[in-house]
Amino acid sequence: MEWLWPVAGIAAWACSTAHAGDCPDWSAVRAKQELGALHDRLDGWNHAYRVSGQSPVDDAVYDQALQRFRLWRRCFPAQAPAALAHLADASGAVRSPVAQTGLAKLPDAAALAQWMRVRDDKDLWVQPKADGVAVTLLYLDGQLQQATSRGDGVQGSDWTALAQRIDAIPKRLPHAPARVVLQGELYWRLSGHVQSDDGGANARSTVAGALARDELDADIAAQVGLFVWDWPSGPADMTARLAGLAAMGLADSVAYTHPVTSIDDVKRWREQWYRHAMPFAADGTVVRQGHRPLAATWQASPPAWAVAWKYPAASALAEVRAVTFTVGRSGRITPVLELAPVQLDDHRVQRVSVGSLRRWQQLDIRPGDQVEVVLAGLTIPRLQSVAWRAQERVAVSPPDPQAHGPLSCWQAGPGCEQQFRARLVRLGGRQGLRLDGLGANTWQALIDADLVHQLLDWMDLTPKQLAVVPGLGAGRAAALAKAFASARDRPFADWLRALGVPAASFGDGTDWKVLSSRGVDEWRSQDGVGTGRAKQLVAFFGRTEVRAQAVRLHAAGVRGF
Repeated sequence: MEWLWPVAGIAAWACSTAHAGDCPDWSAVRAKQELGALHDRLDGWNHAYRVSGQSPVDDAVYDQALQRFRLWRRCFPAQAPAALAHLADASGAVRSPVAQTGLAKLPDAAALAQWMRVRDDKDLWVQPKADGVAVTLLYLDGQLQQATSRGDGVQGSDWTALAQRIDAIPKRLPHAPARVVLQGELYWRLSGHVQSDDGGANARSTVAGALARDELDADIAAQVGLFVWDWPSGPADMTARLAGLAAMGLADSVAYTHPVTSIDDVKRWREQWYRHAMPFAADGTVVRQGHRPLAATWQASPPAWAVAWKYPAASALAEVRAVTFTVGRSGRITPVLELAPVQLDDHRVQRVSVGSLRRWQQLDIRPGDQVEVVLAGLTIPRLQSVAWRAQERVAVSPPDPQAHGPLSCWQAGPGCEQQFRARLVRLGGRQGLRLDGLGANTWQALIDADLVHQLLDWMDLTPKQLAVVPGLGAGRAAALAKAFASARDRPFADWLRALGVPAASFGDGTDWKVLSSRGVDEWRSQDGVGTGRAKQLVAFFGRTEVRAQAVRLHAAGVRGF
């Protein structure tokens, strides 16, 4: 992960003048507050990454936050804090024998193709971008002398003692020159890891956490692997370097470094490493020139002779535009964040569930906050974290949880709109009466047309009444009336599920009268019914609104009632 290196010439658009339409509509006071808050958050992330070896947020989220900071600074130059001093606290006590350059990140295949054309597509090589922590290794006369973290690219932490415990790091290099400097990635071993399916699997944070320990036990050390992606002190020719690495026993360097002459070659290897099993997580591909300047001239900034092309982001930064709440049939309140649209892989994400009212209250998410959204299972948007909060807090009023529960909202009315509709959806759906042609929108149309106020009002609707509902028409109205009429012939068990009775074993030959007369002890004698479920059943059958449904179904001639 290369968070902190500015990419001169590659993201020049980020330094252009901000368009007025891109700038937030803030007062000078608020602009200063918001810019200061984002500056502090970015500064904290930088410190965690460079000093502690941790990744508080995904690479993509960091990049987006940095772009947002740069935009806001251009929008409000008078209120902007100083630019981020990315490496101010990153240096360690040990000077690296060769500077760690980092990598510029290209946004897409077109940009990489252009980069390759400038170099005449010659002497180019592709590697997976292992998702771990960078290390520089120094060997003298074949013996490991020093292991250094990335740090600020010039000075880093001394990892030599830890390196001695990691089997993947050779302690002695056979057939090695007198002085060897290697640069590579310490990764967390993941057997059969498929990046397209498994994502990053938190691999980088795991290995970074292991290396942050004072001591490294044998089991943890055995999980750390090494991928050497360069031999700065090696031969000028890549083929010769690979041969030398192979002779020193570093076979992975050869197995994962391939010549390419076109963007199509890069794409093939990229797809191979993205969709097939690998021993480590990789967050993209790296293309590098075989010949490059002498290592003594390298600097702690992205070089011109190597670039990265990251895999599609499975994590994105999104601004919360509104917080809404849905109330389900059981009365469960689910907060939903309405987002400024973001792209995650091939998904356009505009809404994400917080999960529960309690979690929303703990996170205290308000409009204007910035959140990290990921794809769970690479398909379902999921709220990962709050990246940072808007300094101006907007009041949000959730539904009263005391007003909603499994036995509330059996009719339409203020505060019951969502739960009542959810009851109707359950009643007509696959878990209930399986009525054709009914969904949430149709039920809402019937409610809006003042045809459904109580849970069972739909049973007596005629084609003529239904035909006046906007959007239905005569044909669909007739089909709906036929489906409603068929509900009377549904089995008793279907009606119980449709009404939302807590699941239980009812036994053969039971009817509403028998079930509604049972007490807790009688329910507990049924298979699979414990004390808690027995109390729920007694409460359900004793509820006045529920008894009213039974009376209406009895009058309609439905079996069992």
